[in-house]
Amino acid sequence: MGISRILSESPMNQAVVAVMDGTKARFFTLEEADFPEYQSSPNLIEHQCLTNAAKEMAGKELWANTKTGRNRGSRSQGHGYDDHRQNHISEYERHFAKDISHKIAELLSQWESHLILLVAEPQMLGFVRESLMPHLSRNIKLEELAKDLCKLKPLELHEYLAHKNLVPARKAVVL
Repeated sequence: MGISRILSESPMNQAVVAVMDGTKARFFTLEEADFPEYQSSPNLIEHQCLTNAAKEMAGKELWANTKTGRNRGSRSQGHGYDDHRQNHISEYERHFAKDISHKIAELLSQWESHLILLVAEPQMLGFVRESLMPHLSRNIKLEELAKDLCKLKPLELHEYLAHKNLVPARKAVVL
């Protein structure tokens, strides 16, 4: 059952939608228009955006050597090695996922919402889910979509999520 069905059963609940990738997280609510007879609704409204400072740093700011896996010996012979850079990148993403989880918990409380939709690529989705679960009460309904949609504009995002039956479609007003 998607959020769109839950919202249609109880329209007073707002849905919190968190759309993220390894670099940023955007937070939305799904809200009815102030004047539904004159405005299309519901609308996906963006409220906040978090950025992952570690992902925005240039290579030399994070690593002593920007190239991985190769080094020169004393006789100019190259040899390969694994500097475990991917492990460090995953650790930066886990830390960012914790920041995202704290923000989601704060927003759920602030907006008195019982519905959340997480949208992220699979690895980031796993990190956020792992970090978020201890913060959620049993009355919170959680939906997920494993897809990177962070670059979409709010209206494009809404249309995509409505097509997947995760949020209600916007009802256009005909005057």
